[in-house]
Amino acid sequence: MRTGDNNLVILTLYIIGITYTFNQMVESIDEQVKIDFKKASVDQQLKEQNLQNTIGISFGGLAKTYPIDKPQSLSINIENKSQDLAIYVDWDNCAFEEFDGTSKRVIRMSPDITRDLAVLQTPSLIVPGKTLRESVSSESVFQLDAITRTYTATKNSVANVLKWKTSPVKAQKKQFNEFITRKRNFEFSLDLVFRLAETNVGVAQGRNIPPLCIVKCPFTVRKLPWTYALPWNKMR
Repeated sequence: MRTGDNNLVILTLYIIGITYTFNQMVESIDEQVKIDFKKASVDQQLKEQNLQNTIGISFGGLAKTYPIDKPQSLSINIENKSQDLAIYVDWDNCAFEEFDGTSKRVIRMSPDITRDLAVLQTPSLIVPGKTLRESVSSESVFQLDAITRTYTATKNSVANVLKWKTSPVKAQKKQFNEFITRKRNFEFSLDLVFRLAETNVGVAQGRNIPPLCIVKCPFTVRKLPWTYALPWNKMR
């Protein structure tokens, strides 16, 4: 074989090797997702209920990206913009609506050990001019430790797209593959229930039943290009 032919063979093998190594590196990189809060939808709902000057809702931490199996909780900020209304967040009636249409109970994260997910959650009071900051999760995220008999939020992500990866339903597996190839997004929502009352009456006093307010906080989960997992993109 001539020298030129040898060089061509070596170059071809080198390119194949580099390509294979590069593909293996890409496959080993964590899948990254971005969770987008549709704030405009929430603002519109509050406006329709004439509450735009009473309640403000935002979420912290969503500017960054997450591995596909995270986050296990969302950081929510609820502002009482009023001057004379008490706002109660009724956690036990709040819910996460997942991609497949199922509804899961919201769990307000606590610094204490969680031993029973069925225990009633005390509503949170937000007085006029103050902001409530809490971390919330879905009951489907919590996993029972067989030894300590306590629950920790480590089982799934609140944006649990991975449950369709191994779904027995063919259509759901197809949609997951479309998500991975960035041909579609997934959506879920956090549905919040508020009770409002005049501060001089309170939620358990007076003749009138405090008005009920339901606000759906929608989110979109999208798959990011593999380049977002590179070290210099960590802060994006």
